Amino acid sequence: MKAAQRQRHATPVRLLLRRIANIFVPLIPALIGCGVIAGVNGLLLNLGWLPSLTPALAAVASGFMALIAVFVGHHTAKEFGGTPILGGAVAAVIVYAGVAKVTVFGTTLSPGQGGVLGALAAALLGTYVEKWCRTWVPDTLDVLVTPTLTVLLTGLVTLYGLMYAAGAATSAIGTAATWLLSTTGVFAGLILGGLFLPLVMLGLHQALIPLHTTLIEQQGYTVLLPVLAMAGAGQVGAALAVYVRLRHDHSLRTTIRSALPAGLLGVGEPLIYGVSLPLGRPFLTACAGGAAGGAFVGLFSMLGDRIGSTAIGPSGWALFPLLAGSGGLLPSAAIYAGGLLTGYAVGFGATYFFGSFGVVGGVCEAERTDIAAPTGTAAPAMTTTPTDTAAPHDPEGNRTL
Repeated sequence: MKAAQRQRHATPVRLLLRRIANIFVPLIPALIGCGVIAGVNGLLLNLGWLPSLTPALAAVASGFMALIAVFVGHHTAKEFGGTPILGGAVAAVIVYAGVAKVTVFGTTLSPGQGGVLGALAAALLGTYVEKWCRTWVPDTLDVLVTPTLTVLLTGLVTLYGLMYAAGAATSAIGTAATWLLSTTGVFAGLILGGLFLPLVMLGLHQALIPLHTTLIEQQGYTVLLPVLAMAGAGQVGAALAVYVRLRHDHSLRTTIRSALPAGLLGVGEPLIYGVSLPLGRPFLTACAGGAAGGAFVGLFSMLGDRIGSTAIGPSGWALFPLLAGSGGLLPSAAIYAGGLLTGYAVGFGATYFFGSFGVVGGVCEAERTDIAAPTGTAAPAMTTTPTDTAAPHDPEGNRTL
């Protein structure tokens, strides 16, 4: 049964996103660790403290990012059925300092050009070359010929094609993200913050991981993550409003109390699937809170105060140690905190006043009472509501009307 259900939901897009997640998600612990160290080092530099230690911290924080292409290549080959070490080998060409002596289309290549996108493409090509070689190379020569041809052919294509193309794509991504927030900051923040919860619900947010990684590699931080994190703030505000309004729904309030700490730290799935999505309209009002918070952060981007995150993974309060921006850590933290407060307030207010609790509370509590009634005993009449008048019953069993 479960296998058939998984097969039914295994669309090409979902399979692709799952593969992307399998490549990049294992990198997140290193990104977080190095990002926190980079944030601490930046704070020490701004304050002028421990000048003899900051170069060492910079080396520790930057070492992984300098070689991230190799790890992406390794995981890509592993995910697509190739030999992982060969994927890392062809991706290592991208970060090798000697590529500065190679000229392509009249332009000298730069070490790291193309970044993680180039590494992903190189390792993917290498996997297909490796599989092709194994179809015709005799077993006696396989251990010698297949790795050699894989690295040689893929390496040359990477140097004379993929690095140039991926470099152009990487530059375009960075330019587009910067332009989007600096030119249309409020509108862009409104859209990104408002739509991120539906993306999380559908699992499509995983497609953004390569974009975040590319921006971190190129600019030192991703300007998208603080805006997208506002969706979690709207979700927290909506959950608090549900908690306040549905005072008699003890089961739902228990769920909110359990999930709220995780939501404050940026883990929104418990609140999404346990609270706002089953209720319906609070999910939409949570999106409104995220949109407001995103617009707040986008406004400051338009004013020249861009903020970003030096790593991906955490959001909510957990993102504070990873913040960076054009104005330094403290201004970035102040802008981010303002966005969170805006998201909390708008998510709470929109849910409190427009969540249809006169209907949701009555139906929800009546349903829970019916379910809890012992066998052979008539369930109590639907008269318990959080308001003074009984709410109409929804015959379809919906929690919103």
